[in-house]
Amino acid sequence: MLSRQDLHDFLDAAFAGATETYEVTSVTAEGVTIRYHVTSQHGRPGGTVSGPTMMALSDTAAWLALVAQIGREAMAVTTSLHIDFLRKPELEDLIAEAILLKLGRQLAVIEVAMRSSSKPTEVVAKAQVTYSIPPKRTDYTIQ
Repeated sequence: MLSRQDLHDFLDAAFAGATETYEVTSVTAEGVTIRYHVTSQHGRPGGTVSGPTMMALSDTAAWLALVAQIGREAMAVTTSLHIDFLRKPELEDLIAEAILLKLGRQLAVIEVAMRSSSKPTEVVAKAQVTYSIPPKRTDYTIQ
């Protein structure tokens, strides 16, 4: 299993500058928790976080939960993402908790719960993300 710092470093290597927005806060055997640093650019009319921002957060959290378990595999790709928007989040940082529900040889299923940083008990959106895991290769591995 990769550590919090390993994931942080890998995220920055795979997507330059991503760690300015995404902060890996914890890693467990079940998944990861990340913080999304929300700015006014992530807002939409009504003073809330936009749907595309929450979709990006859920996809990134799911990818990191998978990578934490399988190692530095940048080419794991999303095959399905379903999201339910449950409550209007404030325009503030979001916390995403990604839990690995199933890890197979070719597919992984991850559940992501997102909360506003000021209301950690209220889920604002919930996603289920399926990832395709490619066969092991070395020609595109990011160190």
